[in-house]
Amino acid sequence: MNTTATQSIAIQSALPAIGRVLLAAIFIFSGIGKALAPSGAIGYIESVGLPFATLGLAAAIAIELGGGVMLALGIRTRLVAAVLAAFSVVTALVFHNALGDQNQLIHFLKNIAMAGGLLQVVAFGAGAYSLDAAAARKGALQAA
Repeated sequence: MNTTATQSIAIQSALPAIGRVLLAAIFIFSGIGKALAPSGAIGYIESVGLPFATLGLAAAIAIELGGGVMLALGIRTRLVAAVLAAFSVVTALVFHNALGDQNQLIHFLKNIAMAGGLLQVVAFGAGAYSLDAAAARKGALQAA
């Protein structure tokens, strides 16, 4: 195999990992923000009329922070990406539905776009540089 082909394979192997980390960043930072300032997040949840705001906050932190870290590392990636995609769509519909407000429209579209990227991860998997791939390689070695 020539050098150009080897470089191309290396780049193609790295791109899914880079994409996962970029997608995960917003969830991780958002989860940390909610954990560090729970009263603001609870107030926002209550402002849209949802019950059990404290429970909702705990669920949001677990999904965003836990799911974000798992996505970045490539752990149970397809499942985690599906959960984060659903979370993004639900969040868009519940919290960013005032589409006449340009700021809310941008947040709505951002969430929908994130869901689209996450569905690509669901469809194509974590890629070569992930803990999912490492576990599959380990399993293949043990089966041999």
